[in-house]
Amino acid sequence: MTTYVTRSRLPPLEEYVDELKHIWQSHFLTNEALYVRKLEEELLSLLKVGYLQLVSNGTVALQLALEALDISGEVITTPFSYVATSNSIVWQHCEPVFADIEPVTLTLDVSLLERCITPRTRAILPVHVFGMPCNVEVIDKIAKEHGLKVIYDAAHAFGCEYKGRSLLDYGDISTVSFHATKVFNTAEGGAVICKDAGLNHKLNLLKRFGHYIDDYRCVGINAKMSELHAALGMVNLRYFYEEVEERKLICSLYDGALSTHVRRLKYPEHYKGNYGYYPVILNDEHQLTEVLNRLAEKDIYPRRYFYPSLNTLRFYRYQPCPVSESVSKRILCLPLYGGLEPRTVDQICDIINTVV
Repeated sequence: MTTYVTRSRLPPLEEYVDELKHIWQSHFLTNEALYVRKLEEELLSLLKVGYLQLVSNGTVALQLALEALDISGEVITTPFSYVATSNSIVWQHCEPVFADIEPVTLTLDVSLLERCITPRTRAILPVHVFGMPCNVEVIDKIAKEHGLKVIYDAAHAFGCEYKGRSLLDYGDISTVSFHATKVFNTAEGGAVICKDAGLNHKLNLLKRFGHYIDDYRCVGINAKMSELHAALGMVNLRYFYEEVEERKLICSLYDGALSTHVRRLKYPEHYKGNYGYYPVILNDEHQLTEVLNRLAEKDIYPRRYFYPSLNTLRFYRYQPCPVSESVSKRILCLPLYGGLEPRTVDQICDIINTVV
């Protein structure tokens, strides 16, 4: 049986079909009908955040955040992320300025932030990569001192908490992805989270073409989540904590079986994670390639999250980020999902330990 880096969580089919029956009876498929409203309410209660707008995917969530905050010019961001982070900046006609990552947490290195700020800087867009909290206190302090907005790409951070607060509750806006590969998914989807009622109203307007019925107020786009996706989310949400617990158990198996020579992330105190990823950092790219080849022989496929370092892509202005460039060549995310067989975990660990 082929083992991939993840497997989408799907609820019992009959439970989803029961919800679809209501949609079929109503004939409402979109335009923020019953299921979108219900899912927003459920998520607000679960996450304990101020305001939340469901959208069609996590990438458009970032674009809406930039648009709602009227960001132009330069945006400081991380090179160690999925390309959607920096692409969103460019699609909004802004310029990504890459600051290198901190070698232990792999998040934006706050010691480099101020030297990246220019008169054209308008925002900081860090990433809670693998759910690892950014240095939110220092980022907030620097942003306030320089009059900058903070948008957190929290695509990996659904359900994560830091110092007793949802990790999505930091910054001016946080965005999250509900893509099929995430711990909680709506197949495709995402959300924008903020603390300000006026900003929330603007986000709602922007995601629905910029108008309410015949009252046209601004240039918007179509970023609405459909009822079909929201219904899947409603059912999947019932199993979110079950999925987290299953992943937690698998992570503990990896922890116990992997060699101490294999570097793993160490999360901070006062942090509650969602066990969305299990990254390991190898000594060099040759070692990584050998692990990949040996696992592929057993029909096991981890992923190189995140490779290459975004600052090296040809369509961005190159800015040296030696830590990100090095880590991106040596890091693998191992298979992790509810239902992964312990014997497969043992097989993966045996191969990695042998190579290391």
